[in-house]
Amino acid sequence: MKSHFDVLVIGGGPAGTTIASLLAEKGHDICLLEKAHHPRFHIGESLLPMNLPIFEKLGVLDQVDAIGIKKYAAEFNSLETPLALDTFYFAKATNNSPAFAYEVRRSELDEILFRNCQKKGVTALEGMSVTHTELNDSLKKVFAVDEQGQQHEFTSRYLVDASGRDTLLAQQLNSKHKNPKHKMAAIFGHFKNVERRAGKDAGNISIYWFQHGWVWLIPLKDGTMSIGCVCWPDYLKTRDTDLNTFFHNTLNLIPKISQRMKDAQLEGEIQATGNYSYQSSIMSGDGFLLIGDAYAFVDPVFSSGVYLAMQSATRGAELVDQLLNNTSTDKQLISQFEKSVAAEIKAFCWFIYRFNSPALHKLLMASDEASQHPVKQKLKSAVISVLSGDAYNNSQIKLPLFAFKLLYVIHKLVEFKENRAFAKFKKQQLKGE
Repeated sequence: MKSHFDVLVIGGGPAGTTIASLLAEKGHDICLLEKAHHPRFHIGESLLPMNLPIFEKLGVLDQVDAIGIKKYAAEFNSLETPLALDTFYFAKATNNSPAFAYEVRRSELDEILFRNCQKKGVTALEGMSVTHTELNDSLKKVFAVDEQGQQHEFTSRYLVDASGRDTLLAQQLNSKHKNPKHKMAAIFGHFKNVERRAGKDAGNISIYWFQHGWVWLIPLKDGTMSIGCVCWPDYLKTRDTDLNTFFHNTLNLIPKISQRMKDAQLEGEIQATGNYSYQSSIMSGDGFLLIGDAYAFVDPVFSSGVYLAMQSATRGAELVDQLLNNTSTDKQLISQFEKSVAAEIKAFCWFIYRFNSPALHKLLMASDEASQHPVKQKLKSAVISVLSGDAYNNSQIKLPLFAFKLLYVIHKLVEFKENRAFAKFKKQQLKGE
């Protein structure tokens, strides 16, 4: 087996396969190591409109269309506001982002991306678990074990960590830290016979606020509905029954979900994951780069995970290509890349960190679809641009987003007692584990 390459990529998910494919197209010799075999299960089935240009760039848009159901909007539901349901249609975004996205089974999407990078000439190996790396020399070394227990050593000029939540390099560099601003936990499962919205809205994601966090309903093309509860960790500590019963009891706290699930049948098992938001204090170093979830993961409330992974991989391919073609390390290129990744994460995080707050909750639900008020429409369009993934370097939304954030501050002051109580509650949650 060949063991030396221009670039070694650890991880065969959306980030790893994207950067491997794009670097192979630029003529580099690429090896990708994936510990599992495709297809394999992964949560995170809801995509953003700005994923579509990346799929087109990779040449897989038709394949994604074949496995996905079109998602034209994100629907928000509230038990506490006069407007109980508001739908944010991507077609009303400020800029020219696509008018829809897709809901997909990740096992199918990830396999499409993996086979695509193989077709582009990437040496993509499955069943290869990376144990550790050596980063000190100009030649990077990666040590892996295959399914027969045989050890392998690979070398490369450059190393990309796209290992997802395994965070291989961040663990090795001791740079992974739990996100101090956000601690949530998730319970999720797949169900058949869950009521969908009618017509064009059948593929929309539904998001419900409730007293312990929020819930997603993501319709998939085969008739399955992905359902998950993102809760404060203290709520999960109250569980005194099996996970399946606890999950159903939680969903029953929201009458509208109970109605949609009256004929539901569980497919597979209910799963849970603990405090999952984190970030590495190191994004790159001499001859290596962390992209996607290997660098950071935030709450999935705006379906940003796959988009941020593939977008950082797209920019990362440009960076690595330039670094490989230059005999000296270009610190300016690396700095620009890191700033762009940080800026996109920050655009989502402003909303994510505040999503459960009364101020943002009510502000998002104050934009009635039937309203013809031009200012209200402009503010909503700017928010939709963020929901679409079109938040980075979109000059048209800077002023409306500033106004939206200003309204958020004003609402916090007007509803001071309610928002202070929430701030105190959140502070207690952030202290706990």
